[in-house]
This record gives sequence, C-alpha cells and structure tokens, in this order.
Amino acid sequence: MPVSERADEDRIERVARECIANKVRLLNRAVTAVYDEALRPHQLKISQMSVLVTVAKMGHASAAAVGRRLHMEKSTVSRNVERMRARGWLEAIATEDGRTSELRVTARGKRLLRDVHPAWSRAQERAAEMLGDQGVHGITRTVDLLGRKERGKG
Repeated sequence: MPVSERADEDRIERVARECIANKVRLLNRAVTAVYDEALRPHQLKISQMSVLVTVAKMGHASAAAVGRRLHMEKSTVSRNVERMRARGWLEAIATEDGRTSELRVTARGKRLLRDVHPAWSRAQERAAEMLGDQGVHGITRTVDLLGRKERGKG
C-alpha cells in the first residue's frame, strides 16, 4: 500500500476513534431517545420540553432569546414553537410596541409540564444510569463552565 493511502487510512482511523464531536453526537442521540420514548405518550419531544421549560422559566421571551439560551438554530426553534402553539402549549403575545411578539406558556402548557413530570423523572433516572455518576458529573460541570463563559461575553 502506498504511503499516502496508509496515511489517509491512519487519519480516517484517528478521526473515527477520537473525534469528540462524533462521540457527543452519538451520546446526544442515545440520551434524546430515552427522553423521547418516555415523553411519547404525551405527544411531546424533549426538544419541545426544553423550549417549554425555558419559556416558563423566563416568564415570557422572544423565540430568538429562547434560541440563544438553548443554543438552537432559529429554524429549529420556529418549528418547535409552531407545533407547540398549534397544540395550545404556547401563545404569542404582542410586545408593548406591537411590532414583535413574545412567547408565554399557556395554562394547557403548564398542565402538560405537570403531567409529564413523572415520565421525565423516569427518563432522567434511565439517562443517569446510562451515563453513570461520573458521566453525569462531567456533563453538568462542562455545561456549567460553558454557561459561565457565555455570561462572561456580555
């Protein structure tokens, strides 16, 4: 085998074995599947629950602010928000100037969050078992550090 082909194979093998981004994406899909399976009876996905919880925590917020907080693409936020508005979980309220709107969780959305909590808790336990204490601690620590860096930007 020529040296250049061997070098190409070595590079491919190294990326396949070591790439942090690929490992995080695989982990994300596995953990998301645990939550989505648990929330499916409520016709809710974990990505939607994240949006709903974020809006509930903020009180009211623009879709852009929710996207920034969750590091989500604008199109992903819009798609989730439209589905949740259609199901009556979120509503858009006009801002004081009337030119834009903000999102707010409806009474139906708050009831959904109460109703799904036991399913979410079971998924949380399953995900924690999958990751182990060390994995949960590592993820929590990393996300906390990222949040501190983000807050330090402004």
